Amino acid sequence: MSKKIPYLCLPLNKNNLYTYMKKQLFLGDEAIAQAAIDAGLSGVYSYPGTPSTEITEYIQNSKAAKEKGIFSQWCANEKTAVETALGMSYAGKRTLSCMKHVGLNVAADAFMNVAMSGINGGMIIVTADDPSMHSSQNEQDNRVYGNFAMLPVFEPSNQQEAYDMIYEGYEWSEKWGYPVLFRITTRMAHSRSGVRTRETRPQNPVSVEKDAQQKYILLPVNARKRFKVLLDKQKDFLDASETSRYNQYLPIDKNSSHLKKPLQGLGNGQLGIIACGIAFNYLQENYPDGFEHPVLKICQYPLPKKQLRQMVEACDEILVLEEGYPVVEEQLKGYLGIGLKIHGRLDGTLPREGELTPDKVRKALGMEVISGYPVPEVIAQRPPALCAGCGHRDVYEALNEVVKEYKNTKIFSDIGCYTLGALPPFRAIDTCIDMGASITMARGASEAGIFPAVAVIGDSTFTHSGMTGLLDCVNAKANVLIIISDNETTGMTGGQDSAATGRIHAICKGIGVEPEHLHGIVPLKKNFEEMKQLIRNEIEYRGVSVIVPCRECIQTYARKAKKIKN
Repeated sequence: MSKKIPYLCLPLNKNNLYTYMKKQLFLGDEAIAQAAIDAGLSGVYSYPGTPSTEITEYIQNSKAAKEKGIFSQWCANEKTAVETALGMSYAGKRTLSCMKHVGLNVAADAFMNVAMSGINGGMIIVTADDPSMHSSQNEQDNRVYGNFAMLPVFEPSNQQEAYDMIYEGYEWSEKWGYPVLFRITTRMAHSRSGVRTRETRPQNPVSVEKDAQQKYILLPVNARKRFKVLLDKQKDFLDASETSRYNQYLPIDKNSSHLKKPLQGLGNGQLGIIACGIAFNYLQENYPDGFEHPVLKICQYPLPKKQLRQMVEACDEILVLEEGYPVVEEQLKGYLGIGLKIHGRLDGTLPREGELTPDKVRKALGMEVISGYPVPEVIAQRPPALCAGCGHRDVYEALNEVVKEYKNTKIFSDIGCYTLGALPPFRAIDTCIDMGASITMARGASEAGIFPAVAVIGDSTFTHSGMTGLLDCVNAKANVLIIISDNETTGMTGGQDSAATGRIHAICKGIGVEPEHLHGIVPLKKNFEEMKQLIRNEIEYRGVSVIVPCRECIQTYARKAKKIKN
């Protein structure tokens, strides 16, 4: 049964009453997915990457999404995902594109230029950032991309806000005519909370704009006009931020029992606190009975200048709580004026690296931090390892034995579960930088004089961004051995479909790999000696060689067997 309830953290008034339906327990990722379905989504286009993967998986497994005919197939990479979503938006439909933070680097070309073209149907791009690098190679904060592209950025403080922002975000996107960058972090994506859903909206009909050519053909003559339109839109984006219910200045009532308190180590003046996204949640945890300082909650960008001015006029010092980079802190130092003290990650009040936590916020507030029980020394950390029965194990064992026969072998690897070959007992790889870099780095090293130069890449990573590197190698007649370790899935993120399945040999032939130096083998113990000899032979060939050891991931095989049994 639907009912009217006030929005969390807002005073009750007629402007913030919303019709909500039943309450459900959702991960942040699930709340985003359900909100998109409820808002009239027509297609989600993504590449799997923790912590964003569950958004698309939820839609793929949703009965309602199937009934509505929502498209939800995985794309080859994040760039193709954003471009496909833009194509659906071009036709007037509402679209969603999801990726982890480093995925936006891959999609950056499309992302930056859709800021020039604008959109038709509502378009939301979700970036799931990973502070503390739980499953990533860097900590980048993609709010920087929002500033770079001059696009609105939403950053929810809790799961209910994540749902509401997505649900309303499509209307905002269509009103503004631009995509929304939706930023979450690992803790938001993978923690649960009760979320009230809203009424389901129908999908948009197909409709193409009359001036579509002027918008979407970014020849210089059109691009210059579109850039001016984007610049003119900045005032609208700022007005929307300053009037957003997600950005709130919460002053302290002079008659409140919560008297202002200078925080330990931060001086004796009136302190104001800016809390961005999930940091506001952490701040609330430390003030369950009400805030003792003026607080500015920011969950929508660009920065709301009116609210910032209110805080500056009321406070002598500001503490900035934000997950990730000191994005807001640096901007404040730029335009708030000389003399105002600003604390945060830049001055050491908060650590520059790692995930923000309630305890780190508590320490920055000068409160006592209560430590939990220490971990007994008898409990040893257990690093991740390749699964027993994994085909990658047999590949690395064979490769390790062969490369012992050479003095200067370097193994260039890539992003995938096979990256665990860097750990004991294999210690088989020398590099892992970004998706597809194994092949291109092997070529560069070979041309510098490294021999043998071997690249190890997975099937999904190969079709994500390895194919162009292979083409470079073929064109340059590079002296490299490329091993495409094919487990017929995107194993690192849970076994999603791989765009490469059943196509690798055809792709390699099409790119120009000589058929006599393109080999397939099943990585099993019974084929161990054959695999070693194959690796030896192709190392000795002075040109591009490709070996494709192919065996289904043991985890996806087990799941399939279980389904058949049941």
